[in-house]
Order: sequence, then structure tokens, then C-alpha cells
Amino acid sequence: MRKLPLWAPLMVSFIVLSSTGYAEGIALPPLQLAAEYQQQDASLYRVSEKLDGVRAYWNGQQLVSRSGHYFSAPAWFTDGFPDTPLDGELWIGRGQFEAVSAAVRRYQPIKSEWRTIRFMVFDLPASNAPFEKRLQALKPLIADINSPYLALVEQRLVKDNAELAALLHQVDTYGGEGLMLRHRQSLYQAGRHQDLLKLKQFHDAEARVIAHLPGLGKYQGMLGALLVETTDGRQFKLGTGFSDQQRKQPPAIGSTVTYRYQGKTAQQLPRFASFMRVRHPD
Repeated sequence: MRKLPLWAPLMVSFIVLSSTGYAEGIALPPLQLAAEYQQQDASLYRVSEKLDGVRAYWNGQQLVSRSGHYFSAPAWFTDGFPDTPLDGELWIGRGQFEAVSAAVRRYQPIKSEWRTIRFMVFDLPASNAPFEKRLQALKPLIADINSPYLALVEQRLVKDNAELAALLHQVDTYGGEGLMLRHRQSLYQAGRHQDLLKLKQFHDAEARVIAHLPGLGKYQGMLGALLVETTDGRQFKLGTGFSDQQRKQPPAIGSTVTYRYQGKTAQQLPRFASFMRVRHPD
């Protein structure tokens, strides 16, 4: 039997939705999106680790992706989840993005994979209260459910930007992706806002693969680097960050990849660019 590609669940989801009365398209969940941290006063925010998982919205009945597709989560995974919306991340652990991404996008969920996943909750979208009060409401809600697959993300207070920088360094040392800052008095609003900020040691961006460049030496016969192109037409080589398996089976030409980098050169090309992952369609 031919295996379905990872994006197949999403296409199936669209067909099912279209055949049940959603012909005009899939409704996007009203998610709040993060802006970049720009030296705002960190003491005004709650700070949590930025999880490298898959964003998910619990609408009270089903888990929905950022682009409005239903995840095929097993019934036992969501058993006991509340009837109120939750905003969070499907997560396995640090450095496990590819594993969780593959697992949650399958049309037929694999039990052993979903046993390793948790829905890490960081907000209560339907509440009209400021974040501090939303957080206080979330704590007993999650605790009372007592599900092994549902957890509340720790939200810390920091006294100043120096303590924030130290926390970022600590998370980076542990292999984390960065930090998220939520303004303590902010309301939950769909769209991108300064009340929700992301902070990383590295920047990340996306580019389209336009060529495979051959490897040399120990990489003879495998991928040496990707030639990629940014949305503004700039091209550069992406040669680090790949596993041996990825060098044997590199991202397809025409696919979109995410890379990390430290600043830009005078020619506006990324410095120390390193491959992170292939962007799978939502």
C-alpha cells in the first residue's frame, strides 16, 4: 500500500470540511501572534520558554492548526479537555520539532507517537480578563483535569532586562529555542501585537530551495549545501545544520526551508546561516 505524504492529512481535512458545508474555506482560529522583542521593559511581562512544537488551538471540541485544519488526535488524548478554548503547543521536547510535526500531521494517528506528546497550554483565548487573571484561571482548570497530555506552560516574572538576558542564555544552553513574553495586563487579541513578544539568541527566516550542491570529502556523493533564495530574490548557500540522513535525502528543490542566522552582512545576506527544518504545509 502506498504511503501517504506528511501533508496528506491536511488535504484530507480540507476535503472533509468542504463536503460537510465549509465550501467557502477553513476558518482560521483567532490566535494571538508574537512580534519581535525590542528591549521593552521585561518586568511588565510574564516570560516562558518558546517551545519548538506545533501551535494548536483547542476550540472546546477539537484541536485545530494555525491554518484551520483539524489534527487527527486520538480521542483518549483529548479526553477530559475543557469545553472552553485553549491556546497552546503540541510538544514532545527540546529539539523534537520534526518528530512532533510528523506525528500530528498523519491522517491515521499512531498511538505510540501521540503517547509522547503533550498539549502545552499558555493562554485562555475566550477570557476577557488581563493575562495575569487568565493565568490564575488556567492553573486550577488544568490541575483539576489531571490529564497526562495536558500541561500549563510555566510563566515567570523577571525583575529587569538583565535577568531576562540571563534566562535567555540559560534556555539556549539547554537547547531551547528562545523566550516568549506576555504583557501582564494585556487582553487576548487575535493577530500580531506588541503585548506578545518572542526573543531568541538567533534569528530565523525561510527561503526556497533552488539547487542541490554536491558534497566533497566525507560528504562525497551526498549533499554539500543547498542553494536557496529569499523572498526578495537574494541567493546564498546553506551548508550546515544537516544530519547525514538529510544529506542523503535533501529537501526537495522548490520546497521551503527554515534557517537560523546571526545578523546580516553589508550585502543583506544572513551571517552564519544554518539549516533548521523543512517547512511542511499546514
